[in-house]
Amino acid sequence: MTTQDLNSIEATSVVDARGSACPGPLLEAKKGIGKVKVGEILEILSNDSATKNDIPVWANKVGHESLGHIEADGYDRIFVRRKK
Repeated sequence: MTTQDLNSIEATSVVDARGSACPGPLLEAKKGIGKVKVGEILEILSNDSATKNDIPVWANKVGHESLGHIEADGYDRIFVRRKK
């Protein structure tokens, strides 16, 4: 997805993991994905630089769809669609 596409996404739920170091954001994403329905989107906010790489790997491994990430003011916005 393009940056413009990602900016237009309205996530069903947002997990704010800013200030949390690895593996905190990933653990928060795992909890958060259970709170959205199949087909809905979870947005993860994180200022841990590893998160934008870790979340897509996890999402693809467990069968969800990583939509991408965009940089915000000092943090990343990462988007995952629940697939199962």
